[in-house]
Amino acid sequence: MHFARGRRATEGLLLDLSAVRAAYQSVLSGQSRGPEGLTFRFALAPARRSNGPRPARVRRIHGIVHWAAAALLLVGACRTAEPESIRQSPRTGERSVRPGINDPYAGDVDVEQWLGRFEVESREIARHRDDILEAVSPQLGMEVADIGAGTGLFTIPFAQRVGPDGRVYAVDLVPKFLEHIRQRATNAGSANVEFVQCTEDSVGLPRESIDLAFICDTYHHFEFPRSTMTSVREALRSGGRVVIVDFERIEGHSRPWVLEHVRAPKETVIQEMQSLGFELMDNGRAVDFLEENYLVQFRKPR
Repeated sequence: MHFARGRRATEGLLLDLSAVRAAYQSVLSGQSRGPEGLTFRFALAPARRSNGPRPARVRRIHGIVHWAAAALLLVGACRTAEPESIRQSPRTGERSVRPGINDPYAGDVDVEQWLGRFEVESREIARHRDDILEAVSPQLGMEVADIGAGTGLFTIPFAQRVGPDGRVYAVDLVPKFLEHIRQRATNAGSANVEFVQCTEDSVGLPRESIDLAFICDTYHHFEFPRSTMTSVREALRSGGRVVIVDFERIEGHSRPWVLEHVRAPKETVIQEMQSLGFELMDNGRAVDFLEENYLVQFRKPR
């Protein structure tokens, strides 16, 4: 705590224990100067045995002693933390909506560990991969961006469905995921896959380079959704589609992990997309094969 002279506002500094102790000692010794230039005007008085009212000078010194003692007691608790740093997009200045959401993917990522989480029957979107592909309906010759491609659960099936005249961009933050998908594409003979390491606020694709942006179990990982989706909109050709598959977040219904991990419900995602000029398709009609997740499609206006 910083004590200011006159009308200067106090500043958020830690209370200085030594200064408080010095003030307390100055009170006891009759000195007239306290910490940070505070001046005390008082005089010590002999103890009184009378039950009558105390002189004003005694009341003043008792008040100062009480102040110093209270300050000593508050030393452990009266701490003003430094303002929490606000994480912003280096490209657009947008504030992070979920700082640290992608921390588990930083550093030396164990791809095998993530394969065991992403591509198992217990994961609804893995179990219904073919149903999702049918709903998305990629066509021959299309150029598709698999945004947040992860271990490539959808990348190779997309490559097979768009054919040799089409193209699939595997887009991810994690270099090791992209290396893994590259090996999968080689093994599958899919030469129409390209690999893009994105940033936290941009998918890093050329303007008007794709017909379809597929974002599965990834939207809630966007720290800067407005910046990221603006880059998606720029990458889409006129009339291009965005398909978002993500967790249903419903209070009192969704699992506690989902409620804690997923930032926004479907309704908020739809609002955010529409605020960027995307048109909701099929009135957001739900698919009947997903329970814990939803699939919703948007179009970039022609």
